[in-house]
Amino acid sequence: MKNICFYFQVHQPFRFRKYRFFDIGDDHYYYDDYTNELVLHKVMTKCYLPTNKLLLELINKYKGEFKVAFSISGIALDQFQLYAPEVIDSFRELVATGHVELLSETYSHSLAALKDRQEFERQVNQHREALKDLFDYTPTVFRNTELIYSDQMGEMVADMGFKAMLTEGAKHVLGWKSPNFMYCNAINPRLKVLLKNYVLSDDIAFRFGNKEWNEWPLSTKKYVSWIKELDAKEEVVNLFLDYETFGEHQWKETGIFEFLEDLPKQVLADSKLRFATPSELADKLQPISAIQVPTPISWADEERDITAWLGNEMQHEAFDKLYSLLPKINQCSDERLLKDWRYLQASDHFYYMCTKFFSDGEVHAYFNPYDTPYEAFINYMNILSDFALRLNSAVPETSSDQELANLSRIVEEKEERIRLLEEKLKAKNKTTKKGGGSKTRKSQSKVSV
Repeated sequence: MKNICFYFQVHQPFRFRKYRFFDIGDDHYYYDDYTNELVLHKVMTKCYLPTNKLLLELINKYKGEFKVAFSISGIALDQFQLYAPEVIDSFRELVATGHVELLSETYSHSLAALKDRQEFERQVNQHREALKDLFDYTPTVFRNTELIYSDQMGEMVADMGFKAMLTEGAKHVLGWKSPNFMYCNAINPRLKVLLKNYVLSDDIAFRFGNKEWNEWPLSTKKYVSWIKELDAKEEVVNLFLDYETFGEHQWKETGIFEFLEDLPKQVLADSKLRFATPSELADKLQPISAIQVPTPISWADEERDITAWLGNEMQHEAFDKLYSLLPKINQCSDERLLKDWRYLQASDHFYYMCTKFFSDGEVHAYFNPYDTPYEAFINYMNILSDFALRLNSAVPETSSDQELANLSRIVEEKEERIRLLEEKLKAKNKTTKKGGGSKTRKSQSKVSV
């Protein structure tokens, strides 16, 4: 029996507005609300709602034999609640079937696992709480941001009580081995590791609508035949995709929805194929060996490493400055600051600074709202500078910091008093005008009589 494991990543970052140097210390709002709402509604219309509807129909049609898994970042959940609560409802319907698994990840879709264990665990716990609150669901399998994984990260995840973790079936790690088996962590063998079959996954995610691809058009019959041709001893085919593949990256006109609709029929027609979720596979399959990953891997670009986010000096400078604020963040209780902290950590901001313009340049350009990586860096660092000033004010360390915090509070209090007085003055002016108007009407009525 060969198991097919479908996993989808759902994530949207909070995009920043153009934040200039002269805004530092003056304007503390960083987000491009118009773009964030516009993009979310577009992706919701093209992908989330129609694909969720189709998946629900397929699960019901095949009476639970078709099943999938999702990881939904905390930042995406925040945006759904803010701009599109109907998306949350549609995911609730899917989870209620009992045939959809939710995976754990970092709340901020961050790179915290590369920097600080305490922050990493805090975000994982925040994400667990969000899934419990919104879906009454407790995940048992972990998927790190961008499938980033190493032996040490796997050990951390095992220590947090997860039974399995997803990552990339990177060729430079596997060598001659196949990704189509269950593996385990090299440090703590209790953690099972599922590896993405990147060839079959990318056939759908990247090549499906490419008319220059020698296998275009890709039919479900052809695709399933490739799975059947795999070695009979191989136990699992892990198809890990961005959820936006359906309708957004691969437009409806490519036939991607028809492909998804027909796939369960073609798979389940063969008695040697079945669908399974990551937790089912973790319970059912035994590892054939440990997988050795001393340096981090990911599912990005041809290298399958972390250079998409930390491959140049700009990215490292921004990354190091961000996490240099952790000691003060650990003492901070201001919820507004903590919310900005969560959104500042999203891996997307570092991805925008990437200067890789070779084989993967088109992919980076597609996801980048900035004209250049340098513009992305400057904008991020301006915001981070303002954030650091606010954090120093909220958690002063030295006497000068304390003095600055006191002055900031005095300025804020005065600005608030001015605002209230202006509102009172406007209200008084309106009352005066109304009163004057009524007197005029009375005098006019007397004259007319």
